[in-house]
Formats: sequence, C-alpha cells, structure tokens
Amino acid sequence: MNKQDRFQLLAEKKFLQARLDELPVAARLMRISTESRLRMVEKRLEDCPVDEHEPARVRLTFNGRPVIGSHGIFAEFGMKAVTSFSEAVTAIAASLNTPLAAMGPIPNREQYQLLITSTVMGSFGFELEEYRAGQWLLGEDSPVAQALERTQNLLQGTVGTDDQLADSASETDPRAMEKVRTFLQTLSEAEAICTMQYRDRGFRFTDVGQVRTSLARLSQDNLHEAEQILEGEFYGVLPKSRIFEFKVAGQDEVIRGKVGSIILDPDQLNQHLYNPTFIKVMVTRVGSGRPRYLLIEEPQ
Repeated sequence: MNKQDRFQLLAEKKFLQARLDELPVAARLMRISTESRLRMVEKRLEDCPVDEHEPARVRLTFNGRPVIGSHGIFAEFGMKAVTSFSEAVTAIAASLNTPLAAMGPIPNREQYQLLITSTVMGSFGFELEEYRAGQWLLGEDSPVAQALERTQNLLQGTVGTDDQLADSASETDPRAMEKVRTFLQTLSEAEAICTMQYRDRGFRFTDVGQVRTSLARLSQDNLHEAEQILEGEFYGVLPKSRIFEFKVAGQDEVIRGKVGSIILDPDQLNQHLYNPTFIKVMVTRVGSGRPRYLLIEEPQ
C-alpha cells in the first residue's frame, strides 16, 4: 500500500467514526452498515502497512505544435512520444544488469515497464509510474528509478558543456543511447518540446531549436564511443562510488573512470592493485572534451 492509499483509508476511517457518533441509536441498519465498513477499513490498514519505498514516478509534459493548450494532445504524437520515452527508460534500466546486444529483445523488459497513471495539465502530458508488482521492495532504488535519473541527467547534459554530456553519456549503453535519440527525434519531427519532472528536479527544453541541438550533440558525429584495451596497473578503486584509477603502461598520467554495472563487486578489483593488468574500457568523448572511461569487463 502506498502513502496515498493509506491517507485515503485514514480519512475514510475518520469520517466513518464521526458518522457513527452522529447517528441516532434508532438508526440500526445505518449503524450496522457503517460499523461494517469501518471494520473493513481498519482491517485493510492493519493487514497492509504502508510501503515506504513507493514506485518511481515521473511527469512528462509537452508543448508545441501537437499540443492544443491544456485541452489535449494529438493522439498519434502522444502515443509515439510516450512510447519512445518509455523504451529509452526500459533500455537504460535493463542495461544496468547486463550490456545490451545491438539487436534482439531487451532482456527481462517486462520488469522495467512504466504505467500511465494520469494526465497532467498546464501544457499537456502524463504522469508515469513504474510497474513493479512487488518485486522492488528494497531500500535501494529500483532499476527503473535509476534509469529515470540517468535519463534526466542525459537530457540535462545535452544542453550543458561537452564534459557534462560526456559524464552522463559514458554511463549509457549504446543501444539505450539510440533509444534516447529516437525520443528526441520524435520531438524534433513534431516540432514539440517537453518537460521532465522527476523527484525534486526538473528539466525543460525551451524551444524546438534546443531539441534539435541536443539531438545533434547526441549524434555519432559528435559523440564518439569506442572499446579499448589498456595495459597498466590499478592504483585504487572506490567500491561505493564505483570509481577506479588506472596507470596506463608507458604513460605518466593516471586515468580515472567508472566501474560498469556488469562488475557486481567493485571491491574485488582492489585485489589487482599495482599488478600488471589488461582492462577493457568504453571510451566516450564529446566534441573536443576529455575522454571518459567505463570499465566493461573483469580485468585480466
């Protein structure tokens, strides 16, 4: 039971208790019915404690040519935009557990679905909620929650500096990145903009020109990703923040990078400190910015 459901039941319980106090003793049938409903509400409150870890929710609103004020949105665009956004989030969530193949089904995609739970006025949009069917009742964020945060970071990075974009892009699987491009392409072709509100942060495109600039910055001509084998030594690994330092053989510089999700226990990398090691990294560079490194395999 989420907090909203619990608040509604508590409000109903308070109303029923007040109703009983007001009913005359002679209104037996009404009192019996009210008491029965009150017992049912109390049992639900007792049997279903509130789940403090509620499903992740995001508000996605649109403006521009396909949007008719706060009255409505063209169905063809609305469905296409929400679908492309949902597919991007699903791909990012799935990639947190395993690298995605270039083609074929997204692994376990049914675990990373979003529900449309309501419409949002102002311009026009939708509130989306992760569908988790009880499988993510843990203290840590679910994969969908993490994917929504990464999606927002990536969109924010497209209107920031090259280094800001590289930071968020380096954590995004190439196939998931393509899904994000598809979402931006959908907006661009329809001459639409969007606002994404997740938790206490918001991101908004100001105009269609900014959408098209963001799409161009995510293009393969500007965002370069390549796998690379490096030889050298680990100088240190921070397991909680998943950051490593690596001294490349024959160079004075020590590079810093992030440990990919494929490596479940980053702490075990500390066993390789100061030993000659080969590592496989994904190198991401945006424009003329400095490269970002993501460790994508166990070291050899």
